[in-house]
Amino acid sequence: MTPPLDRPGWALDPAPAGDLLSENIPRGSGGAQPPVAADPRYIPAPLPLLWPLRAAVFYVWIALVTLFMGLWWLPKVRRDPQNAHVLPVIWTGRLLAAARAILGVSVELRGTPPTQDCIIAAKHQSFLDILAIAHAVPQCAFIMKREVLRVPVMGYYARKAGCIPIDRSRGAEAMSRIITEIEASRADADGLGQLIIYPEGTRTRPGERRKYKHGVGTIQTATGLPVCPVAVNCGMFWPRDGLRVRPGRAVIEFLDPVVPGATSAETVHRVERLVEAASDRLMQEAGFDPDRGQPG
Repeated sequence: MTPPLDRPGWALDPAPAGDLLSENIPRGSGGAQPPVAADPRYIPAPLPLLWPLRAAVFYVWIALVTLFMGLWWLPKVRRDPQNAHVLPVIWTGRLLAAARAILGVSVELRGTPPTQDCIIAAKHQSFLDILAIAHAVPQCAFIMKREVLRVPVMGYYARKAGCIPIDRSRGAEAMSRIITEIEASRADADGLGQLIIYPEGTRTRPGERRKYKHGVGTIQTATGLPVCPVAVNCGMFWPRDGLRVRPGRAVIEFLDPVVPGATSAETVHRVERLVEAASDRLMQEAGFDPDRGQPG
């Protein structure tokens, strides 16, 4: 039976029960963990023949679908603003389904995605994890550069979905504005939803680590929202340039939420330990060798 296209997560694969190697590693509070043996089910395959053509077809398909859906859904969103939350689920699902069919890469979902107002603090390695995390939740929103909100059509949908603009040049003033916007969204009938942020501030390669920024801790201290950490290994399959995509089964994993009550610095430290430890575990399961900084 085909799942409804507006159901969050319909294009993601469920995790097999019981025998996953990573489930045998105690999570605790993060930090150093015993190494995980590679699981053949999750090791990326070699680049397929004609991979440049596959990539070209995929990105042309994205452009066409995005243009069509952007125009088709405009009157629907204007009639009912609630549709601004339905569209991202369908759009990301279509793109993930195309990635599976054209590029041979799928995404497995582990853990329980949140449905309440919260902050999602995620590892960010590629375009693939953006799609997968946004698709897994019912009301995704992002903190994004204000210039993006000025882009025709895309900016309109982003505003309607509750995305929050940021002007990084304004420093502390920008963070104060973000918190004000969050509180305003929470007071709205739709609520905030699941606000996705990337504490490292940018994409990272597998094995690369950057210092986590204070924003996730500052926002939790100011708002009292739970923080839902998310680990990924998508960079093992989908590189930063988005071209040499290797077939296989990537994984995103929603970890237990970090509840408010700690200081901002303590929250950032805990989120970093949880996300990095779990992401390392997922990458090792996919054959990543931390000593060599590359797949085994």
